[in-house]
Amino acid sequence: MTAEKTPSNRPRQTAAGSFALPKASSPAPGSSVPAARRSSSDAHPPDAPAEISTPGFDLPGSPRIPSARTSTDEPDVGPPARSRTEASAGLVGAAEMAVVRAIIDPPKALREARAVLARAERERDVEAAVVALRGMALAARELGDLHGAERHLRRAIATQGAPAERVAQARLSLVTVRTERGHPLQALRVAALAWAYLSPLDRAKLDTQRAVALAHLGRHVEAVAACDRSLEALAAAPASIDNRRFLAGGLLNRGLVHAYRGDWDTALTDITACREISAEAGLDYLGRLAAANLPFLAVRRGDLATAFARYREAEDTLFGFPERLATMRADFAGALLAAHLPGEARAMLSLAVPDLEAAGAHVALAEARLKLAQVELLTGDARQALAVARRAARDLAGQDRDAWLPLAAEVVLRARLDLEEHTGALLDELVTCADELESESAHVAAAAALRLVAAEVALELDDHPTASAQLDRLICDDRHREAAPRDGSTPLASAAQAAHLDRPSSQVPALVRQHALALEAALQEDTASAFRAVRDGLAEVGCQVEAFEDPALRAHVARAGERLASFGLGLAIHGGLAEEVFEWAERWRAVASSSGPGVSDLCRVRQALGDAALVEYMVDGGRLLAVAITSHGIALRRLGAVDEVTDAVVQLRYAMRRTSLRDATHAASHVAAAAREVERLVLGPLRAELDGRELVVVPAGPLHTLPWAALPYLHDRPVSVTASAAGWLRARSAVTPRVAPLVLGAFGPGLEYAQAEVDHVVGGYAGGAVVPGRRADVLAGLARADVFHLAAHGVFDSRSPLLSGITLDDGPLMAYDLLRLPRTAGLVVLSSCDSGMARTPAEGAPLGLAGTFLSRGTSCVVAGMIPVRDDEALAVMTLFHELLAAGQPPAHALATASTKTTVQAFTCFGAADLPITSPS
Repeated sequence: MTAEKTPSNRPRQTAAGSFALPKASSPAPGSSVPAARRSSSDAHPPDAPAEISTPGFDLPGSPRIPSARTSTDEPDVGPPARSRTEASAGLVGAAEMAVVRAIIDPPKALREARAVLARAERERDVEAAVVALRGMALAARELGDLHGAERHLRRAIATQGAPAERVAQARLSLVTVRTERGHPLQALRVAALAWAYLSPLDRAKLDTQRAVALAHLGRHVEAVAACDRSLEALAAAPASIDNRRFLAGGLLNRGLVHAYRGDWDTALTDITACREISAEAGLDYLGRLAAANLPFLAVRRGDLATAFARYREAEDTLFGFPERLATMRADFAGALLAAHLPGEARAMLSLAVPDLEAAGAHVALAEARLKLAQVELLTGDARQALAVARRAARDLAGQDRDAWLPLAAEVVLRARLDLEEHTGALLDELVTCADELESESAHVAAAAALRLVAAEVALELDDHPTASAQLDRLICDDRHREAAPRDGSTPLASAAQAAHLDRPSSQVPALVRQHALALEAALQEDTASAFRAVRDGLAEVGCQVEAFEDPALRAHVARAGERLASFGLGLAIHGGLAEEVFEWAERWRAVASSSGPGVSDLCRVRQALGDAALVEYMVDGGRLLAVAITSHGIALRRLGAVDEVTDAVVQLRYAMRRTSLRDATHAASHVAAAAREVERLVLGPLRAELDGRELVVVPAGPLHTLPWAALPYLHDRPVSVTASAAGWLRARSAVTPRVAPLVLGAFGPGLEYAQAEVDHVVGGYAGGAVVPGRRADVLAGLARADVFHLAAHGVFDSRSPLLSGITLDDGPLMAYDLLRLPRTAGLVVLSSCDSGMARTPAEGAPLGLAGTFLSRGTSCVVAGMIPVRDDEALAVMTLFHELLAAGQPPAHALATASTKTTVQAFTCFGAADLPITSPS
């Protein structure tokens, strides 16, 4: 299950544009559109005008927070709907001014509209009262009171003797409110009731509102057509401030629908045009709302650094509008989830869901809950995913959004696969859900992925007929291509082939098809074909990964191939050849890090190792395995169970943390006992190969959080931790020892000895200097230094590694802040707690501060793995840099410093076995 198929992955705030209107987009191939488009002046009512009674809806009584995602429901301030006295005209004009002001200054508009309503009631001016109620509704909507907005609009609609056009305008505004409150189908019925009584220009404005409801119902082609009609009419209308506001909002809504359909470039074009119009018209508020879409679109275009920068700007812009901010966060979460960043998505959703619930923004809330269910599943909490997905399904069903229900059902089924015994009945549900997903063209890829799962479950249940049927659905397109004439020899053959390629099977992702081919080959005991299918599938993943520069996006995009890579590794392990296992482990790590082909020739590795040893760990099922390489040979060893290793590492880290905090109940003996247990599990079977050698470690699973220096067997022994053997070789090739390296340092607030530490470090090098502990200065220093030392508080976010950071004087330096640097220092020392911690979505691409530095070109990072006391950091780092300046490689200097100071909190990452300084 991936988030990319979720229709909710799109932006929903507004942006600014110019009158050079973006070209109306064509419907997607094969989409159904009305046979003839009519202008808004002669079109028939958009939906059957089924009357609904205005009272009787369940309206919660508490105030709500703003839910407006578009700003296209203010009225066209045109000629009066009927003749009236000059006083009455003035009162109606004041009400209309409150309507116009609602989006610019909602509190003031609300006060003005209330004052007009009170006077209109005294003077029995029905028209002024209806317009004032609409102004109150629009202001309440902007302030987040959706319940109050609907109450005001229903009161306006129910006003006896009100002009029909004014009632229709109130219904126009009600369309958006009903949509946001979770009733898009009812919103379309309200629009149908308004249609006959609106002017041609107001009908165009109504079309922009209908588009939002249609999009939520999955009727995207109709939604785009409605926007196209509307924008054509609005672009030709007089350039009043009101019409410009509607034009900008219509562009936003069309951009929203394009985002629903995954057309990110066209969506950005419309949103940019919306922003330009807002700027020209002085609609600053509307322009800021439009900019709130930019974090979402930046993620979908692969620019994560820009996305987080835009997010921080949007937070400031939308402060004081909790529902709008919550909507932006939920949309941003959808993009992060689609980019395979579930931890970061969870952080956004945890902020968004409570505010959406408080606002009564039920449409956005249902979508946010579905995203949250997907997050829970991806992060391993199947039970919570099941509960949240079922609630989302109930909400979506209650909103008549049937197109979304298979997506919720998929999460439910995947959660049940983790929680329940696999049975024939569950298998039948998997197949049925895959069929339902396949019926929607936007969900064909999701259907294929679920069908592959169904085939695997069928094999597990020994149901070969069902497994074969599902695999055949996934690979029949390949068979057809092989059997079909290549030269189009007959019209009938060409027509048959074209008809076949229009079937959903032709849209099966290449990765899924290759996995199906590998499964089928393995069933037939054709190992060579199975390996070939796995290789081809991983090559497809590699092409997708290479499209992104951002290491986090690369790592998470690579997760799509993790199951296939595991299948290939399993085939290699079953063969029992250490060389083949090493090759397949490296092949997958190379894909995950987008670093080119993996190491297949061991000669370079052995030559680079010299007298050292390289141990590459991997997970096979529930067990840890290791390949040990020395200049003398290669060996495959089976180690402890992953769960057992995980528990042991957790115990060691806990004991070290408590000892660092000087907890009297956790003496050094507790650390020693925990360390011996970890050593037994991960190094014990490798003693013969290691034989006292310097060590290069390629960790897997729980070993990414292991403080290696704490293991007794490794005391005073240089250890370098790297993401892959290939990555280690590349990092070594980039190390250039310098006679006088440029060494810079900075320190953060709240540490007693941090300044003394940095002063001592930079003082040990000719030309060393201290830079201010502010983000901009530190980033600039990192971009020009050879060595950069940073002493500050560190925070590792295990769920959201890109939100890990180092505390500086003006706020945290986040991992994603590094993504914009053209280069980083060759050696970076992070003298802070937990700065070396990493979460690894795909082996070969650990995420966190150290992993981000290495991905930006740093050859070696020295970072803390556990909390470390300020005075201890001063001691170990002072000695470390003295040895480093004397010409020792970082791994040697750290091993000696750790042993002499007994501070075992720090680890070297990357190429740590080469010196950074050379004799003069």
